[in-house]
Amino acid sequence: MRGAWAIFKKEIRLYFASPVAYAVFTIFAVICGWVFSSVFFFFSQFSMQAAMNPMMARDLNVTDGVFRPLFQNVSVIMLFMMPLITMRIFAEEKKSGTIELLLTYPVRDGEVLLGKYAAALALFLVMLGLTLLYPGMVTYFARMEPGPILTAYLGLFLLGAAFLALGILTSSFTENQIVAAAVGFGAAIIFWLLTWFSDFAGPVLSRILGHLSLIDHFENFAKGVVDTRDVIYYVNFSLLCLFLTLRSLESKRWRG
Repeated sequence: MRGAWAIFKKEIRLYFASPVAYAVFTIFAVICGWVFSSVFFFFSQFSMQAAMNPMMARDLNVTDGVFRPLFQNVSVIMLFMMPLITMRIFAEEKKSGTIELLLTYPVRDGEVLLGKYAAALALFLVMLGLTLLYPGMVTYFARMEPGPILTAYLGLFLLGAAFLALGILTSSFTENQIVAAAVGFGAAIIFWLLTWFSDFAGPVLSRILGHLSLIDHFENFAKGVVDTRDVIYYVNFSLLCLFLTLRSLESKRWRG
């Protein structure tokens, strides 16, 4: 695992030595901040109306009123941001010609992949950590249920890990970073919208498409429910993408 750790440190240095990490952090923070302020303002307006109507106040809940829509919107923002993190991982190596040198190092392909994936996950965790400011702010004004918040963050982490694995897979197919980002985004969109296609399919195909949809499995986490089927889906999805990436790297070694 020493090889994977060396690759991890190299990738982290590359992320923060270039504008990529800072640009992703800034864009993500600005968009999430705007979404949070909009959701919180709407909830505040609704709270003032509920204060004059006891029937409305009975169903008022800051977790459902603020954080569920916030996390659902954050998951959509991640759909756009994850390809920006992964687009350079292998595409840049191929374009610069360093992929051949990397594959000749006394490091296994699996360690190379693990180090790069771990670095992307670390960057994503820092990015996701920026949103912890919002629960902290709301806690100052209202009482919150920590369970659903932690569950939603678990769902966001698993969803982000799946997006990153898919993005790394697409990055291993090309030497153009823009193409890698575009293909990764397109593939994520397809898995995201499978639940829409299931509305027009037969009963059996509908269940299959619904099960493969990335968004369907996040809904339970957003509601504060941990279903092992959803966890297994995200883990299997990520492992499958990483396995295919490994095969892609090995095919590069065979072709020389």
